[in-house]
Amino acid sequence: MFDLIVKNATLPDGRGGIDIACADGLIRAVEPGITAKGFEVIDAAGQLVSPPFVDPHFHMDATLSLGSPRMNVSGTLLEGIALWGELKPIQSVEDIVTRALRYCDLAVSMGLGAIRSHVDVCDDELKGVAALLEVRKQVAPYLDLQLVAFPQDGVLRAPTAMENLIRALDMGVDVVGGIPHFERTMADGADSVRQLCRLAADRGLMVDMHCDESDDPHSRHIETLACETQRLGLTGRVAGSHLTSMHSMDNYYASKLIPLMVEAGVHAIPNPLINIMLQGRHDTYPKRRGMTRVRELRDSGITVGFGSDCVMDPWYSLGRADMLNVAAMGLHVGQLSSRVDMKWCFDAVTVNSAAIMGLDGYGLAPGCAANMVLLQARDAIEAIRLQATRLAVIRAGRVISRTAPQVAELTLPGRPVLVNPADYAPKAG
Repeated sequence: MFDLIVKNATLPDGRGGIDIACADGLIRAVEPGITAKGFEVIDAAGQLVSPPFVDPHFHMDATLSLGSPRMNVSGTLLEGIALWGELKPIQSVEDIVTRALRYCDLAVSMGLGAIRSHVDVCDDELKGVAALLEVRKQVAPYLDLQLVAFPQDGVLRAPTAMENLIRALDMGVDVVGGIPHFERTMADGADSVRQLCRLAADRGLMVDMHCDESDDPHSRHIETLACETQRLGLTGRVAGSHLTSMHSMDNYYASKLIPLMVEAGVHAIPNPLINIMLQGRHDTYPKRRGMTRVRELRDSGITVGFGSDCVMDPWYSLGRADMLNVAAMGLHVGQLSSRVDMKWCFDAVTVNSAAIMGLDGYGLAPGCAANMVLLQARDAIEAIRLQATRLAVIRAGRVISRTAPQVAELTLPGRPVLVNPADYAPKAG
């Protein structure tokens, strides 16, 4: 007797007619034709069952703060940073907790099972840190929340940032962050990378740095990050987020840089929605769109995961915790249009991002945590095309969210019609 059996599912790898049996919070069997009984049985009816979506780059301390204390009129990265600086002193721990919990509710309904959130440590009171540690505790039964100590104003540029960052780690923050391109000089930026990587190595922690979120092709801190990763034995524990300057670098330098990243085992986290919104603001035409060299990074063997970065905050006024929307934007801007490419974009918001975060027990195999999402789509590509409805979200073998299927009822002259977006799939082959 199982706690839950999902019948007749299609998996992201293309296998169909699969049953998934769960007990005691774990997946116990993944195979066709399971005949045992389940306390609850869900008929997937051939639709896609995926492991949960994973967002490897987010700012939960700022989310849902849009309009407070004012709007970002220019829409630029720098005005967003200035606006965040205005909000920090006037918000309370309770404000941050309330907004973050609201966002987590939305995220769970959209099938998110894990989020890595950067939390600003340049507030001497560490209100954001205190708030998100409390949120992490509250959401632990249904959402994995990993926190990055993020010195938004520069760990060397802001007088107390390094002290605050160490305090945040002592309080229980998981990952060492940084923002080298926001230091006063290129030399200070490189020095900040060295100091922060040494701190992570000494504490046995992962590293995730905002790296080169700029149109400046000479912003090359990812080079230093790769070097320090290898020198300090941090291989597999380091991610460079954004990496937008790579879209402006000449091909010769990129041909040197990418192999350095491969050799060091550094992961890459582009944020398609925000990168194309905030970059290229000094251009007329041709206008750069700001996303890093996703195809080249992927093809070199680097693990690439797409993040959402922001939802309704000082930097981005849209968003709804929809990782399929993120995947779709990454697909379009990266011109990842082959069937293989599009399938890979689904991996970029699931398995790749889970690997970057180092999530244990992630996946759809016996022994993995019984966490999954039933989507109103027949395969991964269709899920991106439709930004498919999350029909059921399952955590530890229990359904924690349900959404009604998207079906339109048309009343046409002499021809009543039900329109289900998932009925418009291409023929096989």
